[in-house]
Amino acid sequence: MPFSIATWNINSVRLRMPIVERLLLEYAPDVLCLQETKVPDELFPEKAFRKLGYEHIAFHGQKGYHGVATVARRPIELVEKRRFCEIDDSRHLSVRVSASGKSILLHNFYVPA
Repeated sequence: MPFSIATWNINSVRLRMPIVERLLLEYAPDVLCLQETKVPDELFPEKAFRKLGYEHIAFHGQKGYHGVATVARRPIELVEKRRFCEIDDSRHLSVRVSASGKSILLHNFYVPA
């Protein structure tokens, strides 16, 4: 069974949740990768994603800038928060998503201009 994956430089996930909800309801990707979430981990809107059927969530955030998140309707088996270009800010997250006995390793990262 194929995976459908969407990616979006969201530029503030909390600010844009109504648009995210519309995207998820209309297109229903199995996995959504977000960049520039601009939210510390403890304030990530997990409940909103879970309500939309995206029970599997991984995030690597910080206040004010950068930050990445991956949300999925399918199980996430592995989460690695990585340094990007030897910098400690929250720009890189890798997850393994599985379905039907197969899996894919996704690297979700933000590369600023």
